[in-house]
Amino acid sequence: MRRARPRLTPPSRRLFASLGLASLLSLAWTACKPAAAPEAPPSADEPAVPVALTTAIFVRHGEKAADDPRDPSLSPAGEARAQALADLLARAGVTHLFASEYRRTQATLRPLADASDLQITVLPAAAPQELVAALRALPAGAVAVVAGHSNTVPALIGALGGQVRDTVDAGGQPALPDGAYDRLFFVTLPAAPASGPTQTLELRYHPNTPTP
Repeated sequence: MRRARPRLTPPSRRLFASLGLASLLSLAWTACKPAAAPEAPPSADEPAVPVALTTAIFVRHGEKAADDPRDPSLSPAGEARAQALADLLARAGVTHLFASEYRRTQATLRPLADASDLQITVLPAAAPQELVAALRALPAGAVAVVAGHSNTVPALIGALGGQVRDTVDAGGQPALPDGAYDRLFFVTLPAAPASGPTQTLELRYHPNTPTP
């Protein structure tokens, strides 16, 4: 025998109608509500924030004149090389200049100093540790140019963790060959001494003028 369905009284019908309408409105609101953007989980492969490194550019002084056996100035060829260096590094963003106490190293940087409105910091050639400490103390992103000598440039680069090839022996120390004036070394220092290797890049500029 089929059981008769209970009949709803008018108030009950209104209650069910209200509940049905509320459910429909709730579903419509949920469908129309913009979904919150899911938060991406941190990834171990995300690139690290780049750190500005320090660059030191080493160069030997230009060709020497014969006016003073101990502290010569630059010859015309050396002066032309100094100007070529200034032209080469005009857009390199140079921030610091270092030279030894000798006239030829300071004269090698003079055109670049004048063009970039920078002062030349003079440090003694016999105290390389002072220059190494000054370079390591430069702010991140600095670009320094160092004018040294044939027997100081390789040792300075080595003290910073770089390497110079094709050197000659000078009293037990590596040195640039006497006639080599066109070698230019870009040394990139890591953000911290133990954070990575020092990179050394060698270029040639303004080919040597044959000595008559």
